[in-house]
Amino acid sequence: MTTIATALLDWYDSNRRTLPWRAAPGVRPDPYHVWLSEVMLQQTTVATVKGYFANFLARWPDVKALADAPLEDVLNEWAGLGYYARARNLHKCAQAVSAQHSGHFPATEAGLRALPGIGDYTAAAIAAIAFDERAVVVDGNVERVVSRLFRVEDALPGAKKTIKAHTDEITPANRAGDFAQAMMDLGSGVCTPKNPKCLLCPLNRMCAAKAEGDMERFPIKAPKKVKPVRRAVSFWLVHDGHVLLERRPPKGLLGGMPGLFSSPWLEREDIPGKEEWLKHAPTDDYWKPLQGIAKHTFTHFHLETQLITAKAGVKHNIEGGFWFEIDKLDEVGLPTVFKKIAALAN
Repeated sequence: MTTIATALLDWYDSNRRTLPWRAAPGVRPDPYHVWLSEVMLQQTTVATVKGYFANFLARWPDVKALADAPLEDVLNEWAGLGYYARARNLHKCAQAVSAQHSGHFPATEAGLRALPGIGDYTAAAIAAIAFDERAVVVDGNVERVVSRLFRVEDALPGAKKTIKAHTDEITPANRAGDFAQAMMDLGSGVCTPKNPKCLLCPLNRMCAAKAEGDMERFPIKAPKKVKPVRRAVSFWLVHDGHVLLERRPPKGLLGGMPGLFSSPWLEREDIPGKEEWLKHAPTDDYWKPLQGIAKHTFTHFHLETQLITAKAGVKHNIEGGFWFEIDKLDEVGLPTVFKKIAALAN
């Protein structure tokens, strides 16, 4: 009897994706490449990550180079990928590997999990792909494939434990890394959320959902919570072709990233009025609001922001603030939310 693993690996040998971080058949994967890509791919698409991965490798070709880089440079290169705690942890992890492991990643799942910023999934993925250790790797694509194979009736996120147990059942002792990547490729290109290509699937005869014809029911998801809306104003102060920016505190949302001085991001019915936003203005210059609202969605809330602008008579020296050329603003590494807000100035 053909097992799920055998059928999937046979398919993978002919249909594997070519990805910048993926080693060619027969070539030992570079743990640095695997780790870097796995961290970048969290909550981000493959298409988006490709360019960032290439840029990081060009600047920091190995883990020691990344460890030696200033955190500010790493954050600026990361700008636009979102979830900026990943970038801070990436830098911490590189420093730990460089200082504590002589620049070599631990080869076991347990050893990897002890590093900063590496959780259960990332540790399993690196252990399997880079070191071919048998590890149970479950990302969003794998959840979808396994929930259909076994018709897992529990709703996510509660079903994660059941899905991982089923994945453990079918993960082979040999070629664990190829098996993990094969599952990801199958979920990405064949066992898709909508209109899965079941005729092309190497597991279609083993799939319980295919047998019932209800593939798109799975994975079952709990109803989404309605995201609250937070509202604020940001301040666009210009002088001699420069704009005043701030370096955000190292911890918290967008920690360590450059941004615009802003009022607090609070859940409220309306944008703050003049009397309120003047209390948060970084200077006493003559401020006036611009038309338009910038909208951005974070994991747990929506943000709506109005831009308040002024021309400074002098370049104020403000704690936490710095001036940057407006024409070179793309080089400072603004997070996407602040790029949207700054666009209102144009």
